[in-house]
Formats: sequence, structure tokens, C-alpha cells
Amino acid sequence: MDAPEQLDEPVLPQAVVAPLTRAAIFLVVCIRQDPDAYALLRSFCADLSGLIRAVEFRDIEAGLSCIVGFGSDAWDKLFGSPRPAELHPFQEIRSGGRHAVSTPGDILFHIRAKRMDLCFELATQIMNSVGNVVSAVDEVQGFRYFDDRDVLGFVDGTENPRGDAVREAAIVGAEDMAFAGGSYVIVQKYLHNMKAWDALPIEAQERIIGRRKLSDVELSKAEKPTSAHNALNVIEENGIQLQILRDNMPFGRPGYGEFGTYFIGYSRTPRITETMLQNMFVGRPPGNYDRLLDFSTAVTGSLFFVPSATFLDNIGGDEPDSKADVVVETSDAPPDSLARDTSLRIGSLKGEKNE
Repeated sequence: MDAPEQLDEPVLPQAVVAPLTRAAIFLVVCIRQDPDAYALLRSFCADLSGLIRAVEFRDIEAGLSCIVGFGSDAWDKLFGSPRPAELHPFQEIRSGGRHAVSTPGDILFHIRAKRMDLCFELATQIMNSVGNVVSAVDEVQGFRYFDDRDVLGFVDGTENPRGDAVREAAIVGAEDMAFAGGSYVIVQKYLHNMKAWDALPIEAQERIIGRRKLSDVELSKAEKPTSAHNALNVIEENGIQLQILRDNMPFGRPGYGEFGTYFIGYSRTPRITETMLQNMFVGRPPGNYDRLLDFSTAVTGSLFFVPSATFLDNIGGDEPDSKADVVVETSDAPPDSLARDTSLRIGSLKGEKNE
């Protein structure tokens, strides 16, 4: 797999590799059965960068960005052929009492900034523009919790790549030149049973996560079970660790007893994230599953393709000339090969932040 930095630029990615922020809104919508919906949405995509700039200008230093991704069925109806090589519906996983659900979602808007009011304003303007032709199926307002911890009390995102490795992990390269500069993103909303989790001794929690709760130091091999969350998320091919870019956010409504983590993982191939989920829900080997799932339930699950900003800016309102013929694999088995070669040489380092 050739590194994305070898691409000829004028293809500009969306803000996938932008620094992490303190606030975010995750908005998933489905397209209504309206004959005018697709033309309106294509025109909206071409105008989205201008809408972002208009809201961003209120506070340039706040780092406002918006990433838009499209589900498999929506891509065919909006853009036709060609289509991204690895775009397909999110594949649910069932094993024992564990279930990675697949839920509806045509378009994802991932809005982030230092300030929630800017995220809120942009989400409002987006829905003012397209609300007549889409229906919201999920909306989550996320926040950074103390020193980048989740509501379970552990630091989240320690294994993110940084520097040039971020782009290498997250951005499609020469392996799919028609969609170079794009990215695949998988989202899941997890709800946590905090009463049961808090009843565990700290040492038991640390063995489930694979890290010390206070210091965030990884447990030694002698201490860490093979079922630890961070152990099952290590994906290697030919001795090379393959990475994704996470931008998870805590969310919740304490008055309703709702405490959760919104998982969002970007990658140049969805197969890496899919294999991580297979390890978590089924186990590696089968049965050696992620014990965090005894306390956490996935209530949503969707896969989207994030085209380049260049692609979006050049979309017209006309109907695409042709539709893609789609064959979707439905097997829950992990793929035999996670990458076309072993060029994804990414270290396990903490990501940069925009605070």
C-alpha cells in the first residue's frame, strides 16, 4: 500500500487529521423518500465548505471543522459509480450475549471545535439547509472529560498515531486512486452500566482495560490478560501493527442514568476496525472476548466513507450518470488480509490535541 503522502496534491482530504478538540456533535441522518432529496443534497455537499467557513469565522482560533461521510446505499443513490472500493454496510456481530448492532444511517456529520456553541451553530445551520429531506436518527453531544478520560475513568486515545503516521493510518492512498484523500469511518454508541462497573475493584478494572487507571501506564505482559481491551485491539500483519485514528467522546445524561462513549474510528481501510470489533465481540481466539462488553452495550453501529474535500467541492446537483452494481459480503468472519501490503508502519503514540 503506497503511502498517501505520495499522492499528487491538489486532492485535499476533509479535516480527518485535524487536532482533537474539547467538544463535538455526532449527527447521523437518513435521507427521506423525496424525489428532490438527492439533487438538493448534492448541491448542499458542494456548498458545505462555505457554510463551515461562515460559522468558523466567528472564532477562527476555536478549530471548528465538520467531516461528512456517506453510507453504502446513500452513496449509490447520490453519486452512483464509481464507488469506494471497500464501502459496504456495517456488518453486525453476534456472539454469546454480545451484539454489535447495525443501525440505519445514510450521512454522518462529525462536527468538532474547542467550543460547543460553534458545534451547535453549525449543526443547526446544516439542518436548516437539509432538514426537509433528511431525518435525524442519532445525535450525540460529546465532551472531553478531565485529562482525556472516558466516563469509566480511564484515559481514552492513548494508542492514537501522531505526526505523519496519522495521515498514513487514516487517509486512502494510491490503493484506490479514484478516492484518494478519503477515509472510512465506523461509529458506535456504547452505553455503560456504571453501577456494576464502579462496584469492581480498581485492580479488576485495570485488568479489563489493560492499563493503570491513574497513571495510564500499560500493564506488563505478565499482568495483562489476553482478553484485555487494549490487547484485543492490537492488529498486526507480517509483524507490523496496523492503526486507526480514534476521536472517541464521552456523553451522558446523569438525570436519566445514561453514561456512554461514542466510538469513532477513521482508517484508510475498514478492515482494521472490523477486525478489532471481531476480536472484542467474538474473541481472539473465539470465547476470549473483551470483558468490557460485560458492562458496555453497543446501541448503534454504522460504516461511512468520507470523500476528499476536493470531491465534495466538485459535486454538481445533477443525477449521476450510472449506479453502482453492489455486491455486499455478509460474512462475520474477519478478512484474511488486512492491508494490500505492509507499508502501514505506525507507532502506538498519543494523538495531538487542539485545546
